[in-house]
Amino acid sequence: MARKRKGRPIHGWLIIDKPLEVTSTQVVGRVRRALDAQKIGHGGTLDPLATGVLPLALGEATKTVSYAMDGRKTYRFQVRWGQATSTDDGEGEVIESSDLRPGQAEIEAALPAFLGTIQQIPPRFSAIKLQGERAYDLARDNQDFELAARSVEIYRFEHCAPEGESDDKDHSWFEIDCGKGTYVRSLARDLARNLGTFGHVSALRRLSVGPFHEEDAISLESLEALGHSPAALELLLPVETALDDIPALALSETEAARLRSGQSVSMMARSLSDQVRALNSGSIVFARTSDTPVALARYEAGEIHPVRVLNL
Repeated sequence: MARKRKGRPIHGWLIIDKPLEVTSTQVVGRVRRALDAQKIGHGGTLDPLATGVLPLALGEATKTVSYAMDGRKTYRFQVRWGQATSTDDGEGEVIESSDLRPGQAEIEAALPAFLGTIQQIPPRFSAIKLQGERAYDLARDNQDFELAARSVEIYRFEHCAPEGESDDKDHSWFEIDCGKGTYVRSLARDLARNLGTFGHVSALRRLSVGPFHEEDAISLESLEALGHSPAALELLLPVETALDDIPALALSETEAARLRSGQSVSMMARSLSDQVRALNSGSIVFARTSDTPVALARYEAGEIHPVRVLNL
């Protein structure tokens, strides 16, 4: 007999404003205890030294995490000029230094080279796996290894300080919009090298992830103060919030029942509808009936096939 899962079956997205020096895993544990949630996971790890938007998926929302993480992300960060560290942020040891400090005009002139599709080598202290080992474990063991460059997308790169902050000789503030897999630490490191000096990230805040934004977030302390109350559950965003960029397809109750049971549903009767004509073979659609999410499904040869059924 299967063991009954502990906690309450809660479904939806909760956006936490992650505090400094707390790991993403620790946030998940604290929220699980605060809400007594059965199932919970985070969408996109933030380093302990980073703050900001950490989307948490509860219950059936965990099936939509990958779609949320494919969206754009916005970061605000500060670069400390003149120092390279072992981790490319303030947590590591200083391994190289320079007296050169770039001026504002030089910085502005360097930014366009980092827009669009660029090649980026991830930090040695990252979660990337090499032959089954995490890069950060290899780095901690002082092992010699190289990480391959990868393509990432930078949509916006601005030199701008947030309200109440300003640049000084040793520090500059930036904001970026970027695609999946971008390492801000690598961006700061490479920008500094491009300017003939060294640099590392000294402050980092994530402002948005896909459809989730800073204004959606609640502090961890505020959530814990609400505990198991109905007010805490009112903070949840619907499961389908992560699917805003995926074509929606309305089904009848009979069609929805077929998808939920793992069967395909023919779209031939709707082949002339704008919804179906816009689909390509292999397209993922978000199937729903009335106001209830049903499944993520793949369109192939005039039919949709269930990929992830949402039990709501």
